[in-house]
Amino acid sequence: MQRALISGVTGQDGSYLAEFLLQKGYEVHGIKRRASSFNTGRVDPIYADLHEHGNRFFLHFADLADSSSLSRLLYDIRPEEVYNLAAQSHVRVSFDIPEYTSDITATGALRLLESIRQTGVRTRFYQASSSEMFGSSPPPQSERTPFYPRSPYACAKLFAHSITVNYRESYGMFAASGILFNHESPRRGETFVTRKIVRAVAHIKLGLQTKLYLGNLDARRDWGYAPEYVEAMWLVLQQEDAGDFVIGTGDTHSVREFAEEAFSHVGLDWREYVEIDPRYLRPAEVDALQADPSKARALLGWRHRVGFRELVRLMVEAELAELRDRLAGVLRPASQPV
Repeated sequence: MQRALISGVTGQDGSYLAEFLLQKGYEVHGIKRRASSFNTGRVDPIYADLHEHGNRFFLHFADLADSSSLSRLLYDIRPEEVYNLAAQSHVRVSFDIPEYTSDITATGALRLLESIRQTGVRTRFYQASSSEMFGSSPPPQSERTPFYPRSPYACAKLFAHSITVNYRESYGMFAASGILFNHESPRRGETFVTRKIVRAVAHIKLGLQTKLYLGNLDARRDWGYAPEYVEAMWLVLQQEDAGDFVIGTGDTHSVREFAEEAFSHVGLDWREYVEIDPRYLRPAEVDALQADPSKARALLGWRHRVGFRELVRLMVEAELAELRDRLAGVLRPASQPV
């Protein structure tokens, strides 16, 4: 049985990847940070008591800020595949906490790579790189496009990406990366713009909110469906040779278009509810990100299946269903605008 170790397993991508690997017959181990509150909601459906016979999903306390915990896990589990998905991944927040962002997103990847090297565990390593690394480089962006990061998050991701290449070339490790463009789902964190929009649409439609405050409406992104992107991660590690792959749809839409599509799906005019709040603007903006996934299509055989309109609508419907379920139990006071 193949064993995989996933950092960031409690996040959107980590939870989908864990489900995907379990369906493939893997034994899956996830890294969980110690917290005073539960943060496992996304993986609760696949979690089983340790004492249950046949359980193949396990959570372990460790942290990318603590190299000793990483080395211990690697030595004990000896996974055939390691997926590094953990990061402080909110771009706007990275301007407020740049040091923490760098420590976890950049140095965390280095700690994990060095732990693999020091323990001598033979494994295949996947680094979750980001389209934000391209920054101001004009679209479309491919593996050959120069990087031009425009945020502490993007700079940290670029270090993690570069050190992955360095360990591959210096030590002969199977260290690969997927340069993923924006990928969304109903599991997206509530502070990310796509989830923030669909959450507001549901609340406004049901009379629980009156306004939605956003930042730059003109930013254009290549949005795909997260469950399809974790399949690409797995495919990257199944190749004969390690490499780097751009993963995206090749299609681009603005934040304004996302809001318009989300509101129109429930019969509302977005212009009546959306207002601009300068606090949500980035000090340095990234205008347009658009993938050129030609390499992934040719070598991985990967293509996206869920398009932009379907993605927006499934997120809105999921948000409405969740909110209606909660209201059917206990009616909460009207929420404040976000």
